[in-house]
Amino acid sequence: MKINYLELKRVTAMHAHEIQQAVNHVVNSGWYLQGEAVGTFEAEYAKYCGAQHCVGCANGLDALTLTFRTLITLGRMGEGDEVIVPANTYIASILSVTENRLTPVLVEPRLNTFQIDDRLIEQAITPRTRAILVVNLYGRNALTDTIIRLCTKYNLQLVIDNAQGHGLSLPHGTLHSAALPSPSVVCHSFYPGKNLGALGDGGAITTDDETLATLFRTIANYGSSRKYVFDYCGRNSRLDEIQAAVLSVKLKYLDADNALRRNAAQRLIGEVSNPLITMPSAEYCHDNVFHIFPVLVKSPDTLQRHLQDHGIGTMRHYPIPPHQQACYQAWAALHLPITEQIHREEVSIPCNQTLTTEELTHIIFAMNSYDK
Repeated sequence: MKINYLELKRVTAMHAHEIQQAVNHVVNSGWYLQGEAVGTFEAEYAKYCGAQHCVGCANGLDALTLTFRTLITLGRMGEGDEVIVPANTYIASILSVTENRLTPVLVEPRLNTFQIDDRLIEQAITPRTRAILVVNLYGRNALTDTIIRLCTKYNLQLVIDNAQGHGLSLPHGTLHSAALPSPSVVCHSFYPGKNLGALGDGGAITTDDETLATLFRTIANYGSSRKYVFDYCGRNSRLDEIQAAVLSVKLKYLDADNALRRNAAQRLIGEVSNPLITMPSAEYCHDNVFHIFPVLVKSPDTLQRHLQDHGIGTMRHYPIPPHQQACYQAWAALHLPITEQIHREEVSIPCNQTLTTEELTHIIFAMNSYDK
């Protein structure tokens, strides 16, 4: 049996006819940017998220980078200001901070949830702190009441990197709630492998802040709100019509697809029993759309080879933590033991909406037979 880690052809095939119709409609329309499909998806996704505004852009990194650029343009942040960031995040989260000449402050995660440890955030706050960047890593909700309280107490911007968390609810029911600090921004990636993935790159922000949404859209359109009139030195970062049309189709099935991911995860958690493999905790599984199903193992390469021998593909998310990357050499002396353990031991197991009962049974058997 051959089981790829994630087979995008199978994901697309689940709704292939509707996707083809949507793409054909755009192609035949002759309008490929800033048209009907983008406007429709932005309205649909804003409604889905419970937000007042959704603005599409080229990719998830741009969603983050342009959010901080917009906050700086509005005078809510300035060069050198500090942003609290989880130390174990994918590097895009941190790149968006340093790209804007802001200062990331790395905070360790909890080992049982892989999310930023909210007990450590307050001690990291200084007079220069202006924002907390929460990352819903691997598909689990990372926002807590403690983080909300700290944003309110210290008047901090709340930015949520939801690149891996499409379909999550937050403690108050939706990604946007009256109980959240205002303003807050949620940044999304529609990279093909995401739970809500396009057939290419795409991204968006959602927010209830009209001023921020309007300025974000302007900066992402060369700094122009009217044709050939440029109020800001902007850039070109737009969601295209074909990707928007595909996303509108797939959005209709997101909750059902996430339910299938949860069912697969429950089987893995309930049936894998191997003392050499640390499975996700019960706390990790709460409010989770399982974009990634991470396990920890002392010898990740050995587990990967064992599973490959059984025809099962795996991934590592992510083998080198940000503070040990060459692009951030100034952090090389940092010692972040929990982050380093996660990045050293993590292996991602197939867990998606296309897996059959037989494939899951095979994965479970292979993991239980791992003996190092």
